Amino acid sequence: MNAGASAPANVRALAAQALARIVRGESLRTVFAAAAPRLADARDRALLSNLLHEGARWWLRYDAALDRLLERPLRERELDVHALAVLGIVQLDVLRLPEYAAVAATVEAARSLRKPKFAGLINALLRRWLREREAMNAKLDADAVTRSAHPRWLLDALARDWPNEVDTVLAADNAQAPLWLRVNRRRARREELLERFAAAGIEANAAAAPDCAIVLAQSTDVTRLPGYAEGAFSVQDGAAQFAADLLDSVAGQRVLDACAAPGGKSAHILEAADASLIALDSDARRLARIEENLARLGFKAAIRTGDAAVPAPWWDGKPFDRILIDAPCSATGIVRRQPDIKLHRRAGDIARLIDEQARILDALWPLLGQRGRLVYATCSVLADENARQIARFLERHADAQPVDIAPPGWRRCAEVGAQNLPGEHGMDGFYYAVLEKAN
Repeated sequence: MNAGASAPANVRALAAQALARIVRGESLRTVFAAAAPRLADARDRALLSNLLHEGARWWLRYDAALDRLLERPLRERELDVHALAVLGIVQLDVLRLPEYAAVAATVEAARSLRKPKFAGLINALLRRWLREREAMNAKLDADAVTRSAHPRWLLDALARDWPNEVDTVLAADNAQAPLWLRVNRRRARREELLERFAAAGIEANAAAAPDCAIVLAQSTDVTRLPGYAEGAFSVQDGAAQFAADLLDSVAGQRVLDACAAPGGKSAHILEAADASLIALDSDARRLARIEENLARLGFKAAIRTGDAAVPAPWWDGKPFDRILIDAPCSATGIVRRQPDIKLHRRAGDIARLIDEQARILDALWPLLGQRGRLVYATCSVLADENARQIARFLERHADAQPVDIAPPGWRRCAEVGAQNLPGEHGMDGFYYAVLEKAN
């Protein structure tokens, strides 16, 4: 069906087409944003989101299952039908939808894809899965990749860096992430916002830390929550909310938020202090998002396009009091939130990311004034991007002094900094290091 078709879109057919695009390399967020407007019913949009997230999360398991079920794989010649079959098993095994309804609806989706000749095959596949599910799952569980639905390179990396926590990390990655909000202290109080949510029938709780965080019991369209339009809150995981506090900026200071898009941390910095902020990002297409987010929350910043690793074109020569580097990384700490990372990230990407992080650190350090503070952050769980990266930086820069930090309950790294693993304290996997420049 094309975008201009008058008939309502079939949510499962739409999900199969979208999942095929994700498998080919497009991001889940981008694909969902393009597909969701074709569904008028909020329940269908929610189902689409569930199908895409669980389809991507469990692709490495049920893609392999189809190789056992099919004599002639569909993957290369009919990827959307192959994706539909994966989603059929996901509905039965992960979402636990009623068996008859899930099978019938998935068979109908094959017809909606205008490929009715595959309807009988989908029906046969799913019914065979139901008959042989126990034996099939046992075979899939025998291999670590299909058991965990994680690529081999990531399993090996986790075993190297977190040998005692591998199973905990994998379980967290395969669970749905909670929805965290950050209260804009300039426009609302957490207690008042919780009361507004309760009055609207929305279950939410104040997090133990950070002190401006709220956790919702269920995911929802945040734009319809009380206070959104007035800029009372932003969506931000609890782990990311520690950045502004660790930066410790005060009014009048000159602050750089490098790699700033989409602007969540920039806004939090300005919520905490009336700083003179430059929000920098190398992707000009994402600058409008920074400006939109700041405007809704009631803030302004100098927004610049530029490569953080090459300051000359955008830096005016004046030192910064504070620098935040939310570094490009493997995103291995947010797999539960963006499960397509398991499909898109490759082992060969890590060395390139490590080099880029080092270039940004080395390029921005000279821009920090004496006694200034730099916060380095990633949403990675890999030590080479985190504690080892900062340890190597300290070897290169004698005037950099690490600050001992301890977000509540986080793991202190042996080298430097603090790490939260996925799911710990309900938060994403995240790393911070704080450095100060000696006199």
